[in-house]
Amino acid sequence: MAKKPASVPSPVPSPVADFEQSMQALEALVEKMETGEMTLEESLTAYERGVGLYRQCQGTLEQAELRVRLLTDPARPEDARDFDDGGNA
Repeated sequence: MAKKPASVPSPVPSPVADFEQSMQALEALVEKMETGEMTLEESLTAYERGVGLYRQCQGTLEQAELRVRLLTDPARPEDARDFDDGGNA
């Protein structure tokens, strides 16, 4: 009987790749909204999606800034604690 090949887990996207994908989606959403061809309901849904994408991007940028601060000034224990728990202090 032939062996079934082991399934390879899909790689977890890096924060940078995730950020870039979110930014592209946000830019596309804004372009679509700027055409003025969406209904009010579609515009509201798009706006809500845009706010979510913006917040996701902002969080990723804050984490990147924290990482840079940790690399340039490792003597800041309060930042290290925030970084270790994902910023949920």
